[in-house]
Amino acid sequence: MNSMTETQEVRDPELPGRLLAAERDALVPLLRARPDADFALPSAGCPGWTVRDVLAHCSAALTRVVENRFGAGVFSPESNERDIAERAGWTNARIVDELERGMTEAAAVIAGTDGSLDMIALGEWVHAGDVREVLGAPGAYAGAGLPDALTLLARITRQKEHVPLHADLDDLDEPLRFGAVAAGGPPARYIGDAATLVRLYAGRPLNGASYELAGAREEELNIFG
Repeated sequence: MNSMTETQEVRDPELPGRLLAAERDALVPLLRARPDADFALPSAGCPGWTVRDVLAHCSAALTRVVENRFGAGVFSPESNERDIAERAGWTNARIVDELERGMTEAAAVIAGTDGSLDMIALGEWVHAGDVREVLGAPGAYAGAGLPDALTLLARITRQKEHVPLHADLDDLDEPLRFGAVAAGGPPARYIGDAATLVRLYAGRPLNGASYELAGAREEELNIFG
């Protein structure tokens, strides 16, 4: 991770697939071991959705990637709700099966693009954190995929010319840069752990986490809003 500040501009086509595989290997066994009642729990990260809804959205999105089914309004709130509704009659196990296949098969498709689908892998990883948090499992917005997630987040925020941010992370020896190159003044500054920074960028509840943010408002960092 120390070299990320020099390499974050260069796309690694295999990175999204690694991120999906790391989360698949952690999340799918967890889901298969949980009772059906857990799938009906509300998601704090996605208000109005249950754990099952989050998983159905994730599996549907990845299936669209694998099958190259994109159209007008795809991934809009209305499209996402339709995808969830289409799976209303499925068992929880079937949704998990589709999610596992998607997390496996979408990797090659995403790798073969110009990077335009990379953010889907990041979104899936964040949603997996949403589910982990509801279920009280460790590794929400962290875990084995965190280094790749941070690399991808840095590149996406740079491409989007997002708020310039210098992050001193408790988890890493070297600071990381996110967003556009600062012009006309210093970048915003974040001090804290990496999982909380991910929560800020994803617009997720902070749950009283301790951190310092100067030069930007929390809502300015949200890349999914």
